[in-house]
Parts: sequence; structure tokens; C-alpha cells
Amino acid sequence: MASRPKLSGIQKQVLTLYRGFLRTARLKDPEERRRIESVVSAEFRDNARNVDRRNFVYIEYLLRRGKRQLEQLKNPDITGLATLEVKK
Repeated sequence: MASRPKLSGIQKQVLTLYRGFLRTARLKDPEERRRIESVVSAEFRDNARNVDRRNFVYIEYLLRRGKRQLEQLKNPDITGLATLEVKK
């Protein structure tokens, strides 16, 4: 059995944030849950492909932004998730 490489602190934070979005999506109605999961998955995949892994400042910015979005999404009055296109 091959052992997995150890994750860095930032990688662990990113995975925790991703799981947090998926857990929070479960609390929303089924249609919105699928939409949230789709948006979150696409956003994380896009950033994984396009953000330089050594650009820690930008990755930390994305983590802070994601945490704010997650906290807003946890609010029961919030029903969905909107996306914003940011030019890099």
C-alpha cells in the first residue's frame, strides 16, 4: 500500500474549507445544494489549475475570501451562493 505524501498546512486549510462548503451545502434545499456543490467544485478546480502553488500570498487571500463566503453561507437566511469573476 502506497503512502500518501504529507500535506502542508495550507493544503490542509484548503481541504478543510472545501469540506466545510460541502457540509454547509447539505443544510440547504436539494436544488440549491447541487448548485452550491457545482460552483464550489468548479471554483476549487479552477484555482488548483490556474494559481501558482508558490504564490502563498494569493492562496492565503483566496482562503480568507473562502472563509468569509462560508460563514455567510452558514447563515440560515442565505439560500445560495453567487460567484464573482476577478481578473488576475
